[in-house]
Amino acid sequence: MDRMFRNMVVLVVLQVVSLAVCAAHPACDGPESWASSMAFVHLKNAGLLSNEAVEFSKTQVERLASEDKGEGRYLQVHKVTFVKKDGARVVVLTENLASDAECSEGPVTVYVVGDVLGGDGS
Repeated sequence: MDRMFRNMVVLVVLQVVSLAVCAAHPACDGPESWASSMAFVHLKNAGLLSNEAVEFSKTQVERLASEDKGEGRYLQVHKVTFVKKDGARVVVLTENLASDAECSEGPVTVYVVGDVLGGDGS
């Protein structure tokens, strides 16, 4: 999948998912949460990260959206930033279902952010 297509998919996902995040929605945005853990596994399996290369204490997770899908289930989008020991950053967006009971209601889709244009790049 080429980079331009991936970036378009990410934009569509962000437009489709509601940006209204309520306190009642599950808090699945910690550095050891389901979404960030599965993102790391996907990146590791793809050869983009390794346990030895990452400063896990610097991992940042930000919930960008949480859409109520009914019956106590929510479609959530997170921005996860992994910081490597050499200072490089690997940024991904994740998409997964969470519930009132747990954050792992299904698989995590991971979109690797290839380029940041404009702004300060953070």
